[in-house]
Amino acid sequence: MKLVIGNKNYSSWSMRPWVLAKGLGIPFEEVKLRFDFNAGSPFYQALARHTPAGKVPVLVEDDGFAVWDTLAITEYLAERHPEAGVWPADARQRARARSLCAEMHSGFGKLRSLCPMNIEAALQAKGAELLASEPGLGKDLARISELLQGALAASGGPFLFGTFCAADAFYAPVAMRIRSYGLPVPPVVGAYLDRLASAPGVREWITDALAEHDFIADDEPYRTAPA
Repeated sequence: MKLVIGNKNYSSWSMRPWVLAKGLGIPFEEVKLRFDFNAGSPFYQALARHTPAGKVPVLVEDDGFAVWDTLAITEYLAERHPEAGVWPADARQRARARSLCAEMHSGFGKLRSLCPMNIEAALQAKGAELLASEPGLGKDLARISELLQGALAASGGPFLFGTFCAADAFYAPVAMRIRSYGLPVPPVVGAYLDRLASAPGVREWITDALAEHDFIADDEPYRTAPA
């Protein structure tokens, strides 16, 4: 399988299935496309060969069959590799893990729009400014902390459902944002996010992102691009 992704420093959506597959030992070939949101750019031309959606990530089988959207890719990986532990074994815990992923997939708009992922940046002053001026950001952080604390208390850790699974992969970009923007979270959440950043697949993604030095000249398209 090939996993088509965008810049590792910026692409939070690409990060989720990549760190999931890496963390669980599911083999794939990485195909990285440099973000370029101009119409007809090489980025969009390359994506058009795999998906009409025009977004990363995309999982592509050897025969060209493609799956896009992080939730769909996650479910496909779970079906292809039932031994890997993409989801918890217990039915109720699976449902809860899927709920956490779905809420991340569709929610937390303030965090995602105001604090785009930029792993190599130190944006603590910007984070403090945003928290003071954007009450919705604080609400997103409170809800995320509630979800993470609840899952950790129920499982006993070290990851959300005991062992690393899809739920942890979906919240990995949250860890990146909180670290880059210096956003406040309860100590138990902060400790979990530190463990998550040190997990093998996540740590490898961070290392690659820090080595890119591939800046997007105007970050405004990134803020609104479906990447």
